[in-house]
Amino acid sequence: MARWFSSPRRKRGQRNNTLYLIAAVAVFAIVVFLMFRGNSSAPQETGAGEVTNPAGATSEPARSAPTLAAVGAGGASAAAARPAPTPAPAANTPESAPAEPQRQESAPQEVVQPEPVATDLPMPAAPPADEKVTAVVAEAMSMLNSHPRQVIAARNKLNEALSLPMPPNQRLAVKDEMAKLSKEWLFGPAAFAGDPLCDSYTVQPGDLLEVIGRRNKVPYEMLMQINNISRPQSLQAGKTIKVIKGPFHAKVYRSTFTLDLYLQDMYVRSFKVGLGRTGYETPTGLWRVQEGGKLIAPTWTDPDTQRVYKSTDPDYPLGSRWIALDGIDGEAKGRTGFAIHGTKEPEQIGTAGSRGCIRMFNGEAILVYNMLFPLYSKVEVLD
Repeated sequence: MARWFSSPRRKRGQRNNTLYLIAAVAVFAIVVFLMFRGNSSAPQETGAGEVTNPAGATSEPARSAPTLAAVGAGGASAAAARPAPTPAPAANTPESAPAEPQRQESAPQEVVQPEPVATDLPMPAAPPADEKVTAVVAEAMSMLNSHPRQVIAARNKLNEALSLPMPPNQRLAVKDEMAKLSKEWLFGPAAFAGDPLCDSYTVQPGDLLEVIGRRNKVPYEMLMQINNISRPQSLQAGKTIKVIKGPFHAKVYRSTFTLDLYLQDMYVRSFKVGLGRTGYETPTGLWRVQEGGKLIAPTWTDPDTQRVYKSTDPDYPLGSRWIALDGIDGEAKGRTGFAIHGTKEPEQIGTAGSRGCIRMFNGEAILVYNMLFPLYSKVEVLD
């Protein structure tokens, strides 16, 4: 074996094999280097796209245009050599990942900006206050702030303003001020000098409160209320009481579910009401309070089920008062069975839920009952 390793021919073969191995390793290294150099160009292009897109990409065309512009600015030869680079799809994942959040960020900006505009639109829609009405109201308020306080003159001025055209918000403000004044000139015990609607009266021997009320077309219950009289029989001869010169009237507006109350032509105050549901709409037109139609918790028969309800029934639907109406003009003409009454369902006030009647809160139904006078008091239903 020692002679075989020391052979000159064997030594030359070993040197040749070593040279071939070194040459092969060198060739392999060159090939690997060239391959690595060729593949390194794709990330460089991808990196250029990522820098350009965040500059202002809001849509897909906008993303491509800045990319092309950046390539042109960076080097025309590179753009000419690779007009449609094939390595880009291989690098699409790292590029699209940041691009998608950019589109999500831009979309909310486009949606959010119109919202304040839409929210602000109804505000300028409110018409401005009428200058003439504003002047009349200012004059009335000056009268109220004067010394002595001119309640009747101010009331008349405000009522005059209601006959003028004005935006709804201004009309509501005038009505609100007049409702406050009614607590003094109407519901208070004192009669103001010069008031054509209220006066003082000295009770004569043999006078009955009901007769005094009938003479003035006002229910005696109203005279009891404003004069703090507990019973009609308590009326004393020689005593001075306040009397109201009626009759009262009402206007019901179906669009706003409101009932406006007037003494003759003087606005008093408003009430929220419930009206007829679909198929049972409260008829428009002119009504009058039916003679003998004012009742306290009457027995009622449901026209659909024929069930008879008594006031003692826990589900009695008519509430505290019933004011029957007769139709005398418009769609209401010749129609009966309708009424203003209280309710056991106060949550339906301000909605269309009745069979056509005008529903009120029970306490307010009592107040209106004490004001409307049979045959003389009119109720106008308007859209």
